[in-house]
Amino acid sequence: MQNSYRSRPAPTVESAQIFQITLTDVVRAPAPGRPAVLDGVGVSVALGERIGVIGENGSGKSTLLRMIAGVDAPDAGQVLVQAPGGLGYLPQTPDIPLDGTVQSAVDHALADLRRLEARMRAVEDRLGRGPDDLDAVLQEYGALVEAFEARDGYAADARVEAALHGLGLGDIGRERVLGELSRLGLACLLAASPQVLLLDEPTNHLDRAGLEWLEERLRQHRGSVLVVSHDRVFLERVATALWEVDAERRTVTRHGSGYAGFLREKAAARHRWEQEHQDWLAEVDRQRALARTAADVLASGPRRDAERSSQRHQRNVEKQISARVRNAKERLRRLTESPVPPPPAPMRFTARPAGGTATSGRGPLADLAHVRVGDRLDIESFEVRPGERILVSGPNGAGKSTLLRVLAGAEEPDHGHVTRARRTGWLPQESAGEITDPRATLLAAYAEPLPDAPGAPLPGTSLPGAPEEHREALLGLGLFRPHDLLTPVGALSVGQLRRLSLARLLRRPVDLLLLDEPTNHLSPALVEDLEEALTHYRGALVTVSHDRMLTRRFEGRRVELAAGRLRPQS
Repeated sequence: MQNSYRSRPAPTVESAQIFQITLTDVVRAPAPGRPAVLDGVGVSVALGERIGVIGENGSGKSTLLRMIAGVDAPDAGQVLVQAPGGLGYLPQTPDIPLDGTVQSAVDHALADLRRLEARMRAVEDRLGRGPDDLDAVLQEYGALVEAFEARDGYAADARVEAALHGLGLGDIGRERVLGELSRLGLACLLAASPQVLLLDEPTNHLDRAGLEWLEERLRQHRGSVLVVSHDRVFLERVATALWEVDAERRTVTRHGSGYAGFLREKAAARHRWEQEHQDWLAEVDRQRALARTAADVLASGPRRDAERSSQRHQRNVEKQISARVRNAKERLRRLTESPVPPPPAPMRFTARPAGGTATSGRGPLADLAHVRVGDRLDIESFEVRPGERILVSGPNGAGKSTLLRVLAGAEEPDHGHVTRARRTGWLPQESAGEITDPRATLLAAYAEPLPDAPGAPLPGTSLPGAPEEHREALLGLGLFRPHDLLTPVGALSVGQLRRLSLARLLRRPVDLLLLDEPTNHLSPALVEDLEEALTHYRGALVTVSHDRMLTRRFEGRRVELAAGRLRPQS
């Protein structure tokens, strides 16, 4: 299983030191002459810490892990890894040789331990022959045993079985050709149990049972863990601290106290930003008032008293007032040249504008009756009332996306009747598919017409005026940086496409929101903003989601789809 993960052998006791990862002023650029992805990164990991690595897609999370794993070298700065118990790295897309077998992958994963064990047995044989340098051989043997036990080598085969079963691979024969068993690399790496684990999106393709097993396994890991993940429940249960990779500042910020601490620190940072903006506004007003008052006094001239004031004294007063005016104007100039902008306004979806309320009307907002769509959907009755919130769950292939497509008008049923909401906003699972020109810039795509669903009562409309006129509105959402706006749609990452679809959805009021896996490809911080926006939305909502934290927090009606049929949960 070459390149599916990397495992550094455990050094001898003589070279062993307390494990630590230290990055000092690290710089990494994707190619010579291109801007750095990471610039001036300085963070460290102590023995036993479990670090969750978060950030937007393309911010440099995988790049960070590759440098720590030794796959890539930094362009500047230093990456120091000291791992007496070895280091194991699982990339986001393991390179598994499809013609290999499960047993060959297991053997490859445990190769370091097997070699260490073989060295122990060889030294044991020397001890049995009574060597002349007995003290030296005993010292070597003790070092080997200590290194082997540090990685719990005696339990390696048991860990293989536990990992395979925990990740849902227990029934797979060892002779089976690997094919595309994406979870096998993770199982083998966990079985090898290196002291340092570097895992890039290990939760992909795991069901709930596999996720829970992995969380418990990592909590029990005796070494340190760095794991890239968007799964907030996973981060909450596993991470003792978070590294946030900031794409705009191209650096890494550490947040202590796990995911809960991260949320507290983000809230405190926004409060500080708001306070700094208010302080800036107050100081601008104060300097303007000072300049205006001093200028008024100077224009009217100081009071003159022939008996108590001399001409010289009057000139000194005038100079002091003139200096005040100049100082206030200079201070005002500096303030306006370096403004403190307000933080982006909180994300908000809006329901029906003036003329009606989101919960008005007695009848259903949308309704499906005896609807059939091939062998994917078979709904006898399903209705959405004004202001209602519905969470749709079910296994992959159960028909959840088809249900939303029918409600949105993007797909017509083979049989049955559909009543659709007059104003519907739809976020499909695959984002920005309605953008037809990959050469269009992100800003131009934002202003393009919203999709016209077949039979939709409201036509899609583009934003009035030139795309540049909507620059500030788009930036005000906090979803993109200024230099992103000229990026061609065809060059956007999957996360950027998701944020573009979300920005377009925020453009107009809707009575019904249809969200298909809305948290996919979004950073945890942005998902928190999205959930907050949904709590303030007063229209109706139907969402499909596997996100464990979203489903845990959801308040409203829950239904489950199985084989295209609905059954209520609560």
